[in-house]
Amino acid sequence: MIPEQEHQTITYKNLVLDMDSYTAVVDGVSFDLTQREFEVLRELLLNQGRVLTRQNLLDKLWKYDFYGDERVVDTHIKNLRKKLGIDFIQTIRGVGYKIDKEN
Repeated sequence: MIPEQEHQTITYKNLVLDMDSYTAVVDGVSFDLTQREFEVLRELLLNQGRVLTRQNLLDKLWKYDFYGDERVVDTHIKNLRKKLGIDFIQTIRGVGYKIDKEN
């Protein structure tokens, strides 16, 4: 008998990020995110309390196939805030973004 794989989620305040379905649930409402939006949010949640620079995110998520403006990260952050109605992604001016560590 093969053990059932545990459902992978990250929970932060009123947000649940479902790793299996690539969706975010805020206050019980499910949101479909683009692959990049999901990955940016996942990285911020996995690195709570740490500032991730735009370059950190580009290197980790876009890897070698990115040849554009690093401000593309800003666009994804803006879209996440608007779609999900969340206010816990902090902008660190001139550096990048972070989410405070949950107590």
